[in-house]
Amino acid sequence: MYRAASRPSSLWSWTRLFSSSYTTSPWSGTSKLPQIKNEPFLHYAPGSNEHQALRKAIDNLSDTVSKHVPHVGCIVNGKMVMTGDTMPQKMPHDHHRHICKFDQLNEDLVHRAIQGALEAKESWASLPQDERSAVFLKAADLLSSKYRQELNAAVMLGQGKNVWQAEVDAAVETTDFWRFGAKWAEFIHGQQPPENAPHVWNRMDYRPLEGFVACMAPFNFIAISANLPSSPVVMGNVALWKPAENATHASYLLYEILREAGLPDGVMQFLPGDGKVFANAALKSPHLAGVHFTGSTNVFNSIWKEVGDNLDQYKTYPRICGETGGKNFHVVHPSADLEHAVHSTIRGAFEYQGQKCSATSRLYVPKQVWKVMKPLLVSEASKIKLGSPLDFSIFMTAVINERAYDRIKGYIHRARTSASSHVIFGGDTDKSKGYFIHPTIVETTDPFYESLKEEIFGPVLTVYPYDDHMPFEDVLKLVNSTSKYGLTGSIFARDRNVIQSALHHLRDAAGNFYINDKCTGSIVGQQPFGGSRMSGTNDKSGSAFNLMRWVSPRSVKELFVPLRDWQYPSMKSID
Repeated sequence: MYRAASRPSSLWSWTRLFSSSYTTSPWSGTSKLPQIKNEPFLHYAPGSNEHQALRKAIDNLSDTVSKHVPHVGCIVNGKMVMTGDTMPQKMPHDHHRHICKFDQLNEDLVHRAIQGALEAKESWASLPQDERSAVFLKAADLLSSKYRQELNAAVMLGQGKNVWQAEVDAAVETTDFWRFGAKWAEFIHGQQPPENAPHVWNRMDYRPLEGFVACMAPFNFIAISANLPSSPVVMGNVALWKPAENATHASYLLYEILREAGLPDGVMQFLPGDGKVFANAALKSPHLAGVHFTGSTNVFNSIWKEVGDNLDQYKTYPRICGETGGKNFHVVHPSADLEHAVHSTIRGAFEYQGQKCSATSRLYVPKQVWKVMKPLLVSEASKIKLGSPLDFSIFMTAVINERAYDRIKGYIHRARTSASSHVIFGGDTDKSKGYFIHPTIVETTDPFYESLKEEIFGPVLTVYPYDDHMPFEDVLKLVNSTSKYGLTGSIFARDRNVIQSALHHLRDAAGNFYINDKCTGSIVGQQPFGGSRMSGTNDKSGSAFNLMRWVSPRSVKELFVPLRDWQYPSMKSID
């Protein structure tokens, strides 16, 4: 899908329409979106059509990068810009190979991108919502069919995902974000005043924000990378999209899909590179209207502080929307189905090497139950296959880069040398070829041990076996107070009173709470995702809540019958 920055000839008529100053629509009346449903998962069983198609896409990509590593630049106003500051994107499972190289942004280019986006804004914001939604609906159809396996292959090799994790992220969740974005946009515009006084018509105009939205994306979900700029853009905004360095290749493919779907030049500027350089330029612009962010708590805190320091120079108060870290929990009650709890914990803790904001990283089990659950958990963990994503039978592959590898390894080393904790399974590491860390289970007697409080973002699960005589409400209070985060969590229990107690005592501990299910795997349109505390602003990606952040509502009142007297009845005298 790599090509020159010029568009395919079939898109030129569409492009000219969008890039002109034409701001009215030939469409009269209203329309209704096609029915929006979740994209079905494909399962890639050996011999299936999708299995063979993905194999072919992986082979094609591997062959391409072996012969010539694709070179990606920044894309500003529809033109690819090479800055000369080139960086490679390494394959996590084989860091001697590069899936692409990319030229990094600089501050001057960010300023040019801001200016270009603002120039594109008027025509884009003036389009009817149906026309904006059509771009994303078409992109979703292109992704779920024509480019499905190409994107799956890209995230498998570039971001270290196995087949299933690639499918649920790249193919399904991205498609769902784009389709449901159109659905929620239609829903928002449909929220109109329920009452009108005599001779009055009241309306709500959901205006895009005044300025541009700066979007900074993470490496771990390409769907999030797509959604961060798409949510504001579908509502009529313009956006600067800075993908994660370790997700540049797949993000570029998504950008090209959007262009093929008819996204006008300048509406979404593609700026890979250093996040600090991007933020230093974008956050100082007086035209900053919003920040859409997913990443670490520390980085988000620094963004918030800088926006606060710059308030006097902005034209409007920027909307700040962010999803950050998590220290997500599974709480097991004696009434739980232990086999189910074990399998759910294996998936929650070790899928995608624990590199999910929602990954299970702490487990609370009563001591007597732990005696039974421990060998079951260790036995199941020992079945996990670690290896190259080219092997479709693996459950885990490498972590994203050397920095992550070293950080995770440090937690494992400290657990091995701690007086209150010890590694009961796994802990082996090897970065000679790829950044491989085996699934690791730590058991601790300290309820406030560091790996029960701090986000590790790797395949490390810490277990705290709690005293059998400890009141369960006290266990829940401990879970609630141990970590600064509030993203996801689960209760495993059959007893309904216990479930109700957990819902009550853990109400603020998780923005996404699960009953007898793992604390990962939210689905767009089913479980809007986000947490509070130091996990973010809880604006629920994939929902109308999030899209409302990117509009500035205007109330419009129209009076149909002219006034013929300025006096109120109470002012008139009785003759």
